[in-house]
This record gives sequence, C-alpha cells and structure tokens, in this order.
Amino acid sequence: MPEAGAYLTLKLARDLFRKSPERLEPDERRRVESVAAKQRELESLILSTPEAASVSLPDSSVESSLMEIRARYESDDDYHADLERIGLDPAMLRREVERDLTVDAVLERIGSRAARVSDTDVEIFYFMHKERFVRPETRTLRHILVTINDTLPGSERSAALAKIETVRARLVKDPKRFAEQALKHSECPTAMNGGLLGTLPRGQLYAELEPVAFALAVGQLSDVVESPIGFHVLRCDAIVPQRLAALDDVRTRIHDHLAGQRKKICQKSWINGLRREATTG
Repeated sequence: MPEAGAYLTLKLARDLFRKSPERLEPDERRRVESVAAKQRELESLILSTPEAASVSLPDSSVESSLMEIRARYESDDDYHADLERIGLDPAMLRREVERDLTVDAVLERIGSRAARVSDTDVEIFYFMHKERFVRPETRTLRHILVTINDTLPGSERSAALAKIETVRARLVKDPKRFAEQALKHSECPTAMNGGLLGTLPRGQLYAELEPVAFALAVGQLSDVVESPIGFHVLRCDAIVPQRLAALDDVRTRIHDHLAGQRKKICQKSWINGLRREATTG
C-alpha cells in the first residue's frame, strides 16, 4: 500500500469509525478509501500554494501528534505492528503527520482572513434566531428507589411495594425526613446525597417517571411510581420555567458560531479558487 494511502487509511478509519484499518467492514473500507482519495487530491492542491511553502512547523507540534497516535495503542509492539501491517514505518508516519499539520496550518491562515464578527453581528443573529436560545424547563428532583428482585427474600414485588409505601407514609407525615429516608432505604447511589437526582430537563428520566416528575409542584411528594428498575417516590425541590436565555449569556457562543461559519466560507472559497485554477491551468 502506498505511504500516503496507508496514513490516510489509518487516520480516517479512526476518525470515521473509531477502528483500526484491519477491523473495517467492507463497506467501511470503501468509504474510507473514497474519502482518502478526495482528501489527498485536496491536500495536493493546498500544498502547492505559496501559503504552504511559508509554513514552518514547530517540532513540538509534530511530536505531540505522533504521541497522540501512539497513545491509541496499549504497547509499542501493538503500535509498530499496526504501522507495519498497513505499510508504514515511523519515518513515513512523521512525514505524513508533517504534511497533515501543514495543511491544517494553511487552512487556519486562510480562515483568519474572514471578516471579524462584530457585536452588532452577534445581536442581529440573537434577535433573528431567538428560538435557538430558549432554555427548557428544568426541575430539581429527588427520589427514593426500592428495587424488585423476586429471587431475593424480602425484595419480592409485594415486599418492595410495601416497603416504599411505608417510606412514603413517613414522608407524608414529615417531609423534612426525605434525605434521611433516602439514605436509609433507597437502593440507588443517589441515596448518599439525599436522593438527589439533580436539575434535569425533560428526556432524562424513565418514561414512567417523567410525566409524574414534571407534574409535581415545588415541595410536592409523588405517589409510588414503578419504572423498569423498581418503585420510586419522587419529590420536586425547585422548578425553573422555560425561558429565553439572556443575550449576554449566549454572546460568546453566538460569536464563536458566526466566526466559525465565516472561517469555513473563507476556506471553501479559497479552495474552490484553487480547483478552478487547476482546471483552467
């Protein structure tokens, strides 16, 4: 296998499928080979430019990239065996890493030519796309869990239900005992923290629990609810309603989004120019 093809196979197998090249399925390998061919063509165009000729890579950047590749393997033997298997040696790998980093450096330089994002740009984007910055309702929830295990005496379904109902009855009389009862009786790791599940939006709980949890008032105790893991009693400690995030809270995120967009547009325009020159030249 050619040196360049081997390196791109190694890189893309990892990036696209989180696999080493020899573990790729036939369809995955075809995908990797297709992307590699297009990427190699693009790299060749970029590396033929004056911008590429002026790049000077620090040795530390190259070494850091090589160390990152090496860190994917449990041992030096595995590392060198994989390189040999795909037709690379350490010197070849270094050259390909240097090539890769040079391409990245050129694209970063081209991207830096993009127009600066102003405060006005950020504000216009915010007011035109407010729906993107609506924060969902969240609830701070606690629970006590008693699991069901019909093979364990005292944890059968009827026994588990009786236990959780007894716990709930105590809490109805004295709600302040929730943390204490969670520590004593809950069979969930959250017992160590008073049964605290955290501050959650919809979509984080079992389907059986969510409608119950999001119908509770602050301080309210739920009835006994069954989920796939057992019986629960829930309590809502706080509710933060759905709201629009303040501009100042999302300003940096909007700025980075717009800057990234402009950077990509600038890079794409430059690359398209290289392709036109290559076609007409």
